Amino acid sequence: MKTPTLNWTYKHFDQLTTRELYAILSLRSEVFVMEQQCNYQDLDGKDLKCHHLMAWDDDKLVAYTRIVPAGVSFVEASIGRVLTNASYRRIGAGVTLLQKSIEKVYETHGRQPIRIGAQLYLKKFYESFGFVKDSDEYLEDDIPHIEMILA
Repeated sequence: MKTPTLNWTYKHFDQLTTRELYAILSLRSEVFVMEQQCNYQDLDGKDLKCHHLMAWDDDKLVAYTRIVPAGVSFVEASIGRVLTNASYRRIGAGVTLLQKSIEKVYETHGRQPIRIGAQLYLKKFYESFGFVKDSDEYLEDDIPHIEMILA
């Protein structure tokens, strides 16, 4: 695939259009429910309190994270629901997504530690950004996870 030029948008939940929200929920369902076969409650009430970072290729959502304020998922601010559309993987979109997500946490909530609940198989990916393991392994939706922190 030719590397597309992605258009990045960042909005609080209240600023999302219905089309953006539909694209977010659709892609989250595609990746977490269908691809990873997780039967879980995606609509957990946290989205309402979060900012949402989106990468678009024309009108197609290709990468996404939600930026979670401190006190919602963890004591610290967090980055959650990290995902890239399967057809856009291996072109660097995920790396750019996480770089931009870290920047947006600092921009929105000030420079502070960031805690994530990471799928264990992505540990090395997150370590490449400076995150360090900060918990024992645990199962979430039958997938091994660990907490990691970027101090």
